[in-house]
Amino acid sequence: MAHPFELTNEIEVDATPEEVWEAIATGPGVDAWFMGRSAIEPHTGGAARTAMPGWTMEATVTAWEPPTRFAERSPEGEDGSFHAFEYIVEGREKGSTVVRWVHNGFLGDNWEAEYEGLSEGDPMYFHKLAQYLTYFRGRTATPVNVFGPRVPDRAHAWEVFRHGLGLTGPVALGDKVRLTPEGLPAMAGVVDWVSPSFLGVRTEDGLYRFMHTFDASVGVGHHIFVEGLDQEDTEQAWASWLTKLFT
Repeated sequence: MAHPFELTNEIEVDATPEEVWEAIATGPGVDAWFMGRSAIEPHTGGAARTAMPGWTMEATVTAWEPPTRFAERSPEGEDGSFHAFEYIVEGREKGSTVVRWVHNGFLGDNWEAEYEGLSEGDPMYFHKLAQYLTYFRGRTATPVNVFGPRVPDRAHAWEVFRHGLGLTGPVALGDKVRLTPEGLPAMAGVVDWVSPSFLGVRTEDGLYRFMHTFDASVGVGHHIFVEGLDQEDTEQAWASWLTKLFT
């Protein structure tokens, strides 16, 4: 049996509605803050696809009204579950823009765990959109998405993550950190997101996310703004790091 849900998030950013539109309604824009690698056909009825490791999210564009309204909806599963996203973009005086994101639909049998994951994940992604528009607006990102094994003990998972990143203990929002993942370049940045499932660090060249998902998998979801970066090689390097860290 499918269960209805609705989640809303709202941000105000120092960007024009047209700049926000590029970030939410084009493949390269979405690649800079959401999950996977995206492609969007620019018209109502067009296909919207987000490719993740091992699977692809398919959707149909249900509203295309640049630069004020964009919406998409996934097909229904056999159990009636689906996801729909709507973005409302409103320009304000002095150049700022308010973006409202509505995520609704129906969840399947594992709805409680999935809803908990969405309730924590959606605000993190919307915050990442704001970070992109504030610090990296107009730049092209290489998305890096890798998932490792399931680690049922969340506290243990974060202890292992901290050790692997060279952190001596828990961190707080706004902390300056230096991450030293073995086999990868060290990076200095500021903690821009902390929650039970996510640790986010913003550096001069990227938005880095470390996660323990609702199904207990560990993973990373980065957006690296370095020209010429090879996505396959970079994902393989992070995959090797995750495998070694959690083996």
